[in-house]
Amino acid sequence: MLPTFVIGLREGLEAALIVGIIAAFLAQQGRKDALRQVWIGVGIAVALCVVIGVVLRLVSQELPQQGQEALETVVGALAVVMVTYMVLWMAKHSRGLRKELEGAAASALAQGSTAALVGMAFLAVMREGFETAVFLLALTQASGNATLSFLGALLGILVAAAIGYGIYKGGVRLNLSRFFRITGIVLVIVAAGLVMSTLHTAFEAHWISFGQQRALNLSWLVVQGTPLYSLFSGVLGVQPYPTVTEVTGWLVYAAPMLAYVLWPRTATKKKLIGATNS
Repeated sequence: MLPTFVIGLREGLEAALIVGIIAAFLAQQGRKDALRQVWIGVGIAVALCVVIGVVLRLVSQELPQQGQEALETVVGALAVVMVTYMVLWMAKHSRGLRKELEGAAASALAQGSTAALVGMAFLAVMREGFETAVFLLALTQASGNATLSFLGALLGILVAAAIGYGIYKGGVRLNLSRFFRITGIVLVIVAAGLVMSTLHTAFEAHWISFGQQRALNLSWLVVQGTPLYSLFSGVLGVQPYPTVTEVTGWLVYAAPMLAYVLWPRTATKKKLIGATNS
């Protein structure tokens, strides 16, 4: 439940930040007409994301066993790509997000166009909602507990919506850089587990056959039917007997991603400025 809560919170907050900043800017400009259009765009995007999530779930349940393994592989790989892009993009843009959005909003209003603002809000919610649906489906397939996964994501989205409303009203101040760094670490670990799960289902679907030698014996820790099994297998993608391919995939993904997320960008920037001035 915790990983899906973090996913729902982070994905929801990204959308809420974009929509909240645009809405607050329009309210300051007295453009209630454009603000209504933004909310309509957000509502349509939410409805489409729900439909996509339901369709993906129904399709996965109707497939035969090998087909389910193949779909789980595709969904897992897609989820890893999405979360990787999300973590990298937010690590780069979180500090200047408000200025960028307000600048784009001001430019759109200056040109007499509100369609661009509606499109920005719609695409923000649509993108984050689609990513949430895919990531949630991948984690649900890995853990097997759809109810807890759904509740965790829903709770995260509700918290994100409350924060977004606070930003719109002007009463919430959030250190975006620190928030996205902390949640980025969690998501990298979860995504690395999805890499392992994806490689495991790829073998079950007969897509890969190499590197299936046993790398570790974790049967003493990952015991089926225990809470730790749900954590390690369902959330972190760790099997009782992980293979060479799965362990290699985890390390190859997690090591550079964690290094990127944890890299002290502010300190590096100050050093570069000091070196230039000297």
